[in-house]
Amino acid sequence: MAGRRRASRSSVVALVLLLVSLVACGGQPGGGSAKVDLQRVLDRRSTAVLDRDRAAFLKTGALSWFENLRGVPLAAWSYRVTALHRSGDKATADAELRYRVEGYDKAPVTVGRTLTLSREMDGHWYVDADVPAKKSAQQLWDQGEVTVVRGKHSIVLGVGQSSEALHSYADLADLAVPDVSGAWGTAWIRRVVVLVPGSVEGMAGLLGSPASQYRGIAAVTTGEVGGPPNAPADRIIVNPDAYALLGPLGKQVVLTHETTHVATRAHTTAATPLWLSEGYADWIGYLGTGRTPAEAAPELARAVAAGRVPARLPTDRDFGFSGDATKLAQAYEGGWLACRLIAQQWGQERLGRFYRAVGDHKQRAGSVENALKTVLGTTPEEFTKEWRGYLQSQLS
Repeated sequence: MAGRRRASRSSVVALVLLLVSLVACGGQPGGGSAKVDLQRVLDRRSTAVLDRDRAAFLKTGALSWFENLRGVPLAAWSYRVTALHRSGDKATADAELRYRVEGYDKAPVTVGRTLTLSREMDGHWYVDADVPAKKSAQQLWDQGEVTVVRGKHSIVLGVGQSSEALHSYADLADLAVPDVSGAWGTAWIRRVVVLVPGSVEGMAGLLGSPASQYRGIAAVTTGEVGGPPNAPADRIIVNPDAYALLGPLGKQVVLTHETTHVATRAHTTAATPLWLSEGYADWIGYLGTGRTPAEAAPELARAVAAGRVPARLPTDRDFGFSGDATKLAQAYEGGWLACRLIAQQWGQERLGRFYRAVGDHKQRAGSVENALKTVLGTTPEEFTKEWRGYLQSQLS
């Protein structure tokens, strides 16, 4: 019995050793362990960003853009490692960065990042570089030190810009917000985030597109089409090169136009044609400016004077940034005059109802037709005919 018990105990010990060996071979691979270790490093890195703790940040790796971010008010900052590609003591990681600007983002902005890593003698992973992922846009602090200016209804973040210049953007945004609310209503956040990079190349970097697409564009607004109430705040991104060429009135019209996109975002969906979304933004932008149709729509005025009255409302393709500049200008002007026609003939309140009805449609097909019928009591054919006549009467 004693011999059998000894054999039994030996068998148990052997079985335990075998199980340990199997777990070691078939359990979490080395890459998985490294991924967990890296996630811990990035968690510490996130805490250091939120605490503005330079020393703690340096313990996780290179200083990188840490100082550039110092003035940005952050409510949240975190990483999630999605993949790790390791070769000995070197590695590259894919990660999601999620952050919120305090007081503006109701939900995190999520962007892709690529991290270059090295494992030091102490066995810990260190971040050598933290840059936008291949198909992700830059963040403003990737471009340099961010200066922050707060307005009554706005926050302006700039790189390579003086505080005085950024205050001028905040002043214009603070005028735009109540103007937009007066026309659209107050059921929106009524605050805007304005990003001002140092150049059109910086703007393109923030949009993840070639600079050639934006050289003549003063500003664009990014955001989730038909975004829910808890979506991240839209960003108005300025092209400082084109913006600098505008006069005081032009600058105000541009900021009011972009602010309108922020206000109408929840009702701007895939069902909304660009002639309506851009035309409505221009309509609010020009309200109260005293600009005549011929002054605000010079390209269409020239076309009408030459007998070239457009046969149809602008299509989405007419708004392509990389196309013909004259055609693009005429598309914006045509959309603006369509909205101006509705406001004059049916009233400002019904123009807003029309916009909402189009965007609330489930799909593009039938969205305009249905809203024309239910809100304005007309048809696409009748409206197009009236619009063409309106162009002739207003621009001749």
